[in-house]
Amino acid sequence: MNESAAAKCWYVLRVASNREEQVRDTLLKKVEIEDLECEIGRVVVPTERVKRVRGGQQRVYERKLYPGYVFIEMAPSDDGSVPERAWFIIKETAGVGDFIGTEGKPSPMSDMDVSKMLGQINREEDSPSIQMEFRKGDRIKIKGGSFEGFEGDVEDIDAEKGTVRVMVTIFGRATPLDIEYWQLEKL
Repeated sequence: MNESAAAKCWYVLRVASNREEQVRDTLLKKVEIEDLECEIGRVVVPTERVKRVRGGQQRVYERKLYPGYVFIEMAPSDDGSVPERAWFIIKETAGVGDFIGTEGKPSPMSDMDVSKMLGQINREEDSPSIQMEFRKGDRIKIKGGSFEGFEGDVEDIDAEKGTVRVMVTIFGRATPLDIEYWQLEKL
C-alpha cells in the first residue's frame, strides 16, 4: 500500500461554488463502487475552524480555505496523465468543472503546495482560530464593558486568548487595557 501511496500525486479540481463537500462525498462513493481505491486516494476539501462573536454570541464554524476547489490524490498513468477510468468517473460527477493544469492537461501540485495544504488540514482541530479584523495601530472604539465609549489604538493582539491590548487616554495619561476583541469596533 505504501508503494502505491508514494506514487500518487495531488491534483486540483474546480467545482461549483458551495458544492465542494457534495462533490467530495459523491467522488468517494464512486471510487468505492467502481473499486478505484488503487488509482484514487484521498479527496479533500480543506477547511479551518473559525470562532466568531456576533451580538455577544460566540459561534464556531467551518470555513473553506479554497472555495470552489477539491483536492484529489491520484496515481498518474505511465505517461503522467490521469488514468482514463478515473478521468471519466470524476468528469461525470455533477458540479465538477475541470482540473487545474496547462494546455488542457491536469498538472500535479508541487510538493511544497501539497505540504502546505496538508499542513492546513492537519492543524489541531480543538483550537479554532479567532477571526479578528484588527491590526496593530488601528483606531478603535470600545463598545462594551467598563470602558465603553473610550477610543484608542491597538497596541497588541493575542489571537489565542481573543484579547486586544488597547492604549486609551484616561485623565490625560496613556493607559493600556486588555479588552476582548468582540467588545471593540474599528473606527
